[in-house]
Amino acid sequence: MNYAYFIGATLLAYLIGSLSFAVIVSRLSGLSDPRSYGSKNPGATNVLRSGNKAAAIATLLLDGLKGWLPVVLVKWFGADYGMGDGTVAAVALAAFIGHLYPVFFQFKGGKGVATAAGVLLGINWVLGVATLATFGIMVFFSRYVSLASIAAAVFAPFFYLLGDRAAWNVDKSIVLALVAIAALLVYRHRENISKLLKGTESKLGASRQPGKKPRQ
Repeated sequence: MNYAYFIGATLLAYLIGSLSFAVIVSRLSGLSDPRSYGSKNPGATNVLRSGNKAAAIATLLLDGLKGWLPVVLVKWFGADYGMGDGTVAAVALAAFIGHLYPVFFQFKGGKGVATAAGVLLGINWVLGVATLATFGIMVFFSRYVSLASIAAAVFAPFFYLLGDRAAWNVDKSIVLALVAIAALLVYRHRENISKLLKGTESKLGASRQPGKKPRQ
């Protein structure tokens, strides 16, 4: 392994992950900062509470893209520079951590659901689809985005182990990265878990205070 390329790729992945598209898209769309209303989380679900579906979709796709891109770039071109699955695991985790703790936004980021999905699709598209299917099924039946996110994150490492390779042949660094991502995502949802237990968690489609800027 070339450690210079490994460190450079990991750092670049973190910086890409640090682009908080919920805030960026909201500013470009003339919306209030998503950190100031609703759940105060800079993510697509909270942007949707502003009533601007286009902004929410853009946030969702861009947050997913920033998780997917660093991973696939290393997978496609990394071998020529001595970067293998260990680097894939490192950039996957770095991009995710960048979203949670973005250097460009005072280290106050989102919960990482869309970015984690992008990372999983980059590692293995079947893994990503299986995890997204789990998320979709949970949302459909429970209407709780937070519960669906937690369940999907917890199942992701198991889906990887049950994938197209025998469990003893999978790369351990990627397994560890997936476990770390799942643990961090659950940790970032600790307030949602508390609300779920109390029965006060908002369901998808529940109205919250709007995110539009007030007229002057």
